[in-house]
Amino acid sequence: MIADVPAFIRANTRVSAPPHVPEVRLHLADDAVSLWEMTEEELGEIGLPPPFWAFAWAGGQALARFVLDHPDIVRGKRVMDVASGCGLVAIAAMRAGAASATAWDIDAFAADAARVNAALNDVALDPVTDDPIGKPADADVILVGDLFYDRDVSPPLLAWLRAEEARGAVVFIGDPGRTYLPKDALERVAEYAVPTIRALEDSEVKRTGVWRLR
Repeated sequence: MIADVPAFIRANTRVSAPPHVPEVRLHLADDAVSLWEMTEEELGEIGLPPPFWAFAWAGGQALARFVLDHPDIVRGKRVMDVASGCGLVAIAAMRAGAASATAWDIDAFAADAARVNAALNDVALDPVTDDPIGKPADADVILVGDLFYDRDVSPPLLAWLRAEEARGAVVFIGDPGRTYLPKDALERVAEYAVPTIRALEDSEVKRTGVWRLR
């Protein structure tokens, strides 16, 4: 059992800046497999989800860059970062002037990672360990990074985002073209060449879009 998750995160990552968002510092891992195995060993469990919270994925980097470059999108707004992972997008939103940011993720480790990384960047955010899909969102802006990789998740995610936009939320999606990204339902508003970790992706640079619903 891991008695102190924040300490575990600090001990098994190093502070660095995502290459496409150099103004933000995060506790990131260099080796996904080793950290994954170590987490399973420490918890005494097999089959845990990968430590997505220990990496700055291409979709999140693109979305964070977009928010920082267009702060008017979030300034003074309540922001919801869905599948937050390390908290990068929520942190970028707070640095861009958001009134508040919630970092939603189903992995409890992600909540601790978001808190640790928020403190590192001198911002406050509210991590939530839950699946928001299908629930009313108490947010003005919903940001979703790299979540359209799962066949079962993508249809309800898209339906939920449509419903929230109909209620008045502004939705932006950061995605490098994952398998189940519904491009025909989206409009690309920006594109970036995002450096990535070769062990995690199929190339060292991912062309990554920021999308809105059509």
